[in-house]
Amino acid sequence: MTESGNTRKREFEVVVWGATGFTGRLVAGYLAERYGVGKDLRWAIGGRSESRLKEIRKSLGKSAAALPLIVADSHDAESLEQLVKRTAVVCSTVGPFAKYGSELVTACAAHGTDYCDITGEAHWIRAMLDANEKAAKKSGARIVNCCGFDSLPSDLGTFFVQQAMKEQHGVAASEVALRVRRMKGKFSGGTAASMLAAFEAGASDKAVRRALGHPYSLNPVGEQKGPPPTDPKAPRYDEDVKSWIAPFIMANINTKIVRRSNVLLDYSYGRNFRYSEAMMTGRGAAGFARATMLTASLAGFMGLAAIPPTRALLNKFFLPQPGEGPNQREREHGMFDIVLVAHHPENDEISLTARVTADRDPGYGATCRMLGESAVCLARDSQPRGMPGGFWTPAAAMGQQLIDRLCENAGMTFSLVAEKN
Repeated sequence: MTESGNTRKREFEVVVWGATGFTGRLVAGYLAERYGVGKDLRWAIGGRSESRLKEIRKSLGKSAAALPLIVADSHDAESLEQLVKRTAVVCSTVGPFAKYGSELVTACAAHGTDYCDITGEAHWIRAMLDANEKAAKKSGARIVNCCGFDSLPSDLGTFFVQQAMKEQHGVAASEVALRVRRMKGKFSGGTAASMLAAFEAGASDKAVRRALGHPYSLNPVGEQKGPPPTDPKAPRYDEDVKSWIAPFIMANINTKIVRRSNVLLDYSYGRNFRYSEAMMTGRGAAGFARATMLTASLAGFMGLAAIPPTRALLNKFFLPQPGEGPNQREREHGMFDIVLVAHHPENDEISLTARVTADRDPGYGATCRMLGESAVCLARDSQPRGMPGGFWTPAAAMGQQLIDRLCENAGMTFSLVAEKN
C-alpha cells in the first residue's frame, strides 16, 4: 500500500479517540492484534485521562509498551486542535456524540484531518453537516459517520448488491430491501444512551425532530426528497424472503445513510430508488407471533422513551449504560446475518440477493473491527483516489476498498446468493 496526502506529513496515521471507553478499548485491541505496535501502521490512543490510557496500553500486553498516548479533552478546543494536527485520521468512539463529539469534528474539519465514528445520531450528523461541511471541503477533511453496525453493513451491503446488479444486468436496482435474518448480541449501552439523548433533544427542538423523523433529512440541502419509505410499521409477510417481518430498530438511521449515499454517488441507484429494512421472524404462526411481539416491544420502548419520567426509569433500571458491554466470550459467540434483496427495475425474475455476515456480536465485536478498518482505509486506501473533503458515507467514501478490507481482516463476508429466499 502507498501513503499519500497528509498521511506522510503527520506523526500518526490513526488515533483511536475515546480509547478508555468500552468500545474504544476494543478498537485499540483490534488494531494491536491486526497491525501491531511500532510496525507498519503508525497509530496512537487518546482520551482525557493519562492514567486510564496507561491502563489500556498495559492491558494490550508487552508488545504494546511503546504505544503512544495522547491526552486531550472533548470540550477543550485547544487540546483537540493539537490532537488532530498530529494524525491523518481520528476514529472516535465517544458517544453520545451530540454530547461529546462536536468539538472534535469541528477541529478535524478545520485542520484537514480525516474522521470516522460509530454514531447513530441523525440529528447530530445533520447539525455537524450544517456547521462544518464548508470548512471540511476547504481543508480537505473527509468526515465519515456511521462506520459501525450503524450503518456500515446496510450502506456497504447496498453498494455491493447495486454494483452486482449493474455488472450483471447493466442497470441499478430500483429497490433494495434489507432483512436481518439472524442477529446475536447484547444491546449497546452507547446506542441506548444515544437514543435516549435524541428523544430528550427532540422534545424541545423542532430541528432535531425533523432530522430524526424525515426519511431524507441527511441528504444534501435541495435533495431532501424521494419516494415514501416502505419500512414495515406492523407485522407483514414478505414474499421475497418467505418470512414474516417486523420493524428493525436501527432502520431509522441506516435508511437515511443509504439514501444519502445514493445522492453522494451521483444518484447511481436512481432518483426513484427505494430502500427499506426489517427483521425476519420466520414462517407460519410462530413467525407471525414473533413479529407481533417485536413490533409491540419496539412501540412500547419508543413510547416510554418519549416521556421524561419513564425515559429516566428505562435508563436507570432496564438499559445498559455507556461503558458496559458483553464479555469476550459473548462477543466472540455473537454474529449477524443479513440479506439484501435488489429488485430489477423491469424484470423481477432476474433480481439479486446479497448476504452480509459477521462472526462477532454486532454492537461491539464486529463494530470495533468495522471502525478500525474504516480508519485504516481512510489513511491508506482512499487518498490516492483524490476524494475531496466534505461529509461522506462509508459507501461513498470507501466503497469496494473497505469491503475488501472487511472481508480480508474483519471476519465479514459480502456475497451473492443463488435465490432470494
